[in-house]
Amino acid sequence: MSVAENLKTIRERVDAACERAGRRPEEVTLIAVSKTKPLSMLQEAYGVGARDFGENKVQEILEKYPEMPEDARFHMIGHLQTNKVKQVVGKAVLIHSVDSLHLAEKIEQEAAKRDLTVDILLEVNVAREESKFGLMLEEVIPLLEEVKNLPHVRVRGLMTIAPNVENPEENRKHFKKLYQLYVDIKSKNIDNDTMSVLSMGMTGDFEVAVEEGATMIRVGTGIFGSRQIGEKKE
Repeated sequence: MSVAENLKTIRERVDAACERAGRRPEEVTLIAVSKTKPLSMLQEAYGVGARDFGENKVQEILEKYPEMPEDARFHMIGHLQTNKVKQVVGKAVLIHSVDSLHLAEKIEQEAAKRDLTVDILLEVNVAREESKFGLMLEEVIPLLEEVKNLPHVRVRGLMTIAPNVENPEENRKHFKKLYQLYVDIKSKNIDNDTMSVLSMGMTGDFEVAVEEGATMIRVGTGIFGSRQIGEKKE
C-alpha cells in the first residue's frame, strides 16, 4: 500500500477508536514518524494532509526541515543529548523526550539566547523498563515543580513509550497510569495553563492509547512501511 493509503487507514482507525471512547477525532494529533525515511515519503504524506512529523535524531531534522513546506512541523521524539540542544531549538515544534532538570536547563539556556519559548513534554517510563529513558511516575511532579520556573521552557504535557508487546491490551494499564498522572497534575494547577498534551501510543497500540486519552500518537511503520532490521517499531 502507498503512504497515502496507509495514512487513510490509520486515520479511519483513529476515528473508530475516538468513537468508542466518546471522543472527537480532532482531539488526537497524528504524528507521522518519519525517522530513517527519505524526503520523498515525507512529501507524499504531506500531500495527503500530514503536517506533523516525528524524528529520533537531530541530524534528520536538520536535513529534512529546510526541504519541507513551512507549515510542516517536526517533533523531536528520540532521546536528546545536551550537546545537540542548540541544533534542535527553533526547529522542533515540540521536544517529547525531556527527562532531567539538566536537559531542561540546557534547553532554557539556548531558548533564552534566541528569545524563544520552547515547548517540551516530560518523558515518563511508566512501565519502569531498565532499557528505556524517562522519569519514574513519582519523579514527574517534583521535576515539573522545578522546570516550571524556567521562563523560556513550557511543559505542554507528558510522553511515554510503552513496552513492545504482541497484544496491545497489555499496554492499557500503562496508558491509564499516565492519563491519571496527567489529570492529577491538571487538578493541582501545576503548569495548568499549558498541560494539554498526552503523547502515547505507536503503530502497535495507538488505538488503545486513544481510548485511554492520548492527544498525540506516534505512528511510523503503519504509515511508511516496515522498519529496517534493528530499528524500533514506532
